[in-house]
Amino acid sequence: MNRRISNKKLILWLHLWPGLISAAIIFFVCITGTIAVYCDEIMALSAGDARFVKEVKETRKPAEELIDIIKKEFPKRNTPSYMVSYKDPERSVRFNTFSREEGLSMVYIDPYTGEILKDDGTIYFFYITVHLHNSFLLGKTGQWIIDIATIIFILEIITGLYLWWPKKRNKKAMDAAFKIKTGSTKKRLNYDLHKVLGFYAAAVILLLSVTGLLIAFEPLSQSLMKAFGADTTHDWQKELPKYKEGQAPLELNPFIERSFEKYPDKKEMQIYTYRMDSSGYYMMRVANQVGLKSAQSPEYVIYDRFSGDEIKLPESALKHEKVDNAIWVLHMGNWMGQIGKFITFLGGLIATSLPVTGFYIWWGKRKKNERNSKAEQNRNAFE
Repeated sequence: MNRRISNKKLILWLHLWPGLISAAIIFFVCITGTIAVYCDEIMALSAGDARFVKEVKETRKPAEELIDIIKKEFPKRNTPSYMVSYKDPERSVRFNTFSREEGLSMVYIDPYTGEILKDDGTIYFFYITVHLHNSFLLGKTGQWIIDIATIIFILEIITGLYLWWPKKRNKKAMDAAFKIKTGSTKKRLNYDLHKVLGFYAAAVILLLSVTGLLIAFEPLSQSLMKAFGADTTHDWQKELPKYKEGQAPLELNPFIERSFEKYPDKKEMQIYTYRMDSSGYYMMRVANQVGLKSAQSPEYVIYDRFSGDEIKLPESALKHEKVDNAIWVLHMGNWMGQIGKFITFLGGLIATSLPVTGFYIWWGKRKKNERNSKAEQNRNAFE
């Protein structure tokens, strides 16, 4: 019995003090991560009508010409890092652009006329939010602070589940474990919000925490990839075709059409364009939906820009891309479409609340102990 009490005291200590020390950090990480869950939907809402062309025409301008239009219109920006093209002929094409002066921006352009429909900087807000989420914008130092706090949070969830576990199986104990008593005092309601909601969100919080650590710690993610038989050296990229000086590459548009024909069930395609002037290949990711950091059910295609031949990715390289994308899909909530997003968003909100409700539980007990201590002192004074 004494050993059981001793173990519980240790678990209570592990649940309380590391949690209190890291509470402010965990709150900030969770709230910024929760904001980022619906980044794709918010960017689409911000783009508005610019996501669609005014008129569908028979022919499209070459993608290379669209890039030249962007370079001319925004001379301070680098070559767009990627473009997203859609199977739907009514959709515009969007380019991810960047400059040190203006930050990140999505440029929506009519592929039939070359008209720039909108230059939308909403993506830069999420760029800042995500970097606050993973490093406080403090580089490696910030990353380590957040990573350590994330490990503590995982410990908090595990110890919290142990403390939540009902010791009895009667109706009263089970109701207390699974239900929030809404008609109770503020103190009891806060306790239930911490304990009950923490239990229901535990699986999602652990998933987000573990995938966050996989993204942060490269050796950890590489170990996972090796377990799946994925290539972590990227040596296969050295074998890709080199740019041929003095020889004009084939236009990109026919390869986009070819890839959509190869995967007729896919609706969107991300084409990497940042090496258009130096690489001898086109690399594409064809998916149901292309998000800011991940894609739903993606397929990867590479073509030789000069011969037009499709280049088959080594199986180990393909596994690397798919495992890496799967980690991001789980972390961003892109699994199961909007259902996965909502569950992730809700889990993020609950995770954000746990440091707050936990702090108030501790504060309430501290005040109670102070009152008891004063009462004890008063009694001793009259004896």
